[in-house]
Amino acid sequence: YLKNEVVEVSHVQELIDRACQIPEHRGQVCNAFQHIWGYFKKKATDVECKDYMLLLDRYRFGQASKEDLIAKTRELLDRYPNTYLQHSTLLKGDSHETLA
Repeated sequence: YLKNEVVEVSHVQELIDRACQIPEHRGQVCNAFQHIWGYFKKKATDVECKDYMLLLDRYRFGQASKEDLIAKTRELLDRYPNTYLQHSTLLKGDSHETLA
């Protein structure tokens, strides 16, 4: 739709609002956080890796929240800064972010 010559902002907002109403898919969320883990895997300790993977499994089976994943990831960012992740809306959130 955005490639059209004429774009209605209200329609784009409607599409965004509808997208924000789509329920989360735990598998996709886990995939995203596994990708994020890749930024830490060479720096983090074996214990940190084990804890993170356990948390991902707990989330996958409904025993932890996405906020738990975000908090754990922010802890890792405090220890192992990464500019890209620190500016990610996945972790910072904004008005249309579904994970933060």
